[in-house]
Amino acid sequence: MRILIVDDEPLARARLKRLLAELHSYECIGEAESARKAIELIHSCQPEVVLLDIAMPGADGIDLGKDILQLPTPPAVIFVTAHPQHALEAYQASPADYLLKPVSIERLQHALERVGMQTKAHLGRRNTEPKIGYVQAGVKRQLELKEVLFFSAEDKYVRMVFTSGEAIIEQSLVQLQQQFPMQLLRVHRSTLINKTYLSRLFSAHGKHWVQLLGWDGKLEVSRREVANIRSCMS
Repeated sequence: MRILIVDDEPLARARLKRLLAELHSYECIGEAESARKAIELIHSCQPEVVLLDIAMPGADGIDLGKDILQLPTPPAVIFVTAHPQHALEAYQASPADYLLKPVSIERLQHALERVGMQTKAHLGRRNTEPKIGYVQAGVKRQLELKEVLFFSAEDKYVRMVFTSGEAIIEQSLVQLQQQFPMQLLRVHRSTLINKTYLSRLFSAHGKHWVQLLGWDGKLEVSRREVANIRSCMS
């Protein structure tokens, strides 16, 4: 289970990370010290659970929890706080649990196990794999998003490259990123990749590139996107 820790206190984040390291089947895929950074990592790294503090500078954890709830495929939120008085207000964000600091490893494990059970219970009722429509040789077709490697904007059209070929589609990169924020990652102003296939980030001659699983080429990365890509791979 992929977990994101959100807390403005470095020591609090470190403690939760140590507890997760002692539990099997749970992976800390990132840390955020603010709501803004948390949203960035949620979009880029797709955690299944967010361990979320409430009292943070700027947007607090409750407001962030409400924003997370509005996402197309929101991760489960477990509030981890030193303030029991916020419990009633916190439930406006529909959290999976509400833990008080200092959190014991037993209590944390119990909360995560509950989330896992809820996830399995709802698997059968989830939407089917998202699909993208396109026209090829005059025939309308559909392709599951999980088969797409990347999208590339070229002149006035968008090229979709998938595991068995490529096609031209009508949607813009902006429309695609808005439609599939949890699955797609922008690496360049003209390129979106499917995060499932992200294999390697490397630099050469002052430029940055990514390689994708199952594809022999490389894609240029904008300097401004490097940090997001590294966070997603950590």
